[in-house]
Amino acid sequence: MGALRNIARTGYIAKGVIYTITGVLTFMAAINIGGEKAGKEEVLDFIKKQDLGSTLLILLALGLSCYATWRFAQAFVDPQGKKGKSKNKGQRFALFVSGLSYLGLAGLAILTAGGRSGSSSLKHSSILTTEKGLWILAAVGLIFAGRGIYQITRLFKTNFIRKFDFESMTDEKKRKIIKNSAYMGMTSRAIIFLIIGFFALKAAITADLDEIKNTSDVFHFIETSTWGSFQLGMISVGFLGYAVYMFLSSKYRSF
Repeated sequence: MGALRNIARTGYIAKGVIYTITGVLTFMAAINIGGEKAGKEEVLDFIKKQDLGSTLLILLALGLSCYATWRFAQAFVDPQGKKGKSKNKGQRFALFVSGLSYLGLAGLAILTAGGRSGSSSLKHSSILTTEKGLWILAAVGLIFAGRGIYQITRLFKTNFIRKFDFESMTDEKKRKIIKNSAYMGMTSRAIIFLIIGFFALKAAITADLDEIKNTSDVFHFIETSTWGSFQLGMISVGFLGYAVYMFLSSKYRSF
């Protein structure tokens, strides 16, 4: 369990880095001081442009692989099962999908480090032009919508709080930071997931692949709405809150 714990902690840090850069770049774009509305591909490109960018991307890929490994472990062996209670099939499937997505992101980071195009956009997949492809796209939309709904339910159930050893944490300020950063982050993630899911379903129903939107596209969509810059700024702050939650999870989460 010790090795798996270290793998999980490393994974949380890597995930926190992704959300930190996403939040900072998008917030800067929202208040017009540079930056960009950054999805995961834009984040990787940003890292690539820094000093030792390729090395940093390889390290990030290793960290993301650690997070994927932790997700797979949660899905298949339920390392945190307590008092005989195990995760249901729906939870295990969601964890498995999460692991696949971060493993894919790790691969994308390696491709970017090597200077190759690693676009992960569904629009580039020819299979989606077929009838089966549209059903796959609809399934992807439902998965994202489900992830959004799940984030919201976690806020009401406060399940995430039980994952921390609060009893041994004497600093009340740290407890509040964990709770507030989680609320901020999960709210922003829920909004993004729901919008991505909506447009994926719309694309499947209308057979119009141009309707597909990734995170960067969703940021653009939000910015063009009423009070768009303000909303975009709030969501980017939420992403930063989620990054804080990931870093604190790495240090204080109970494994």
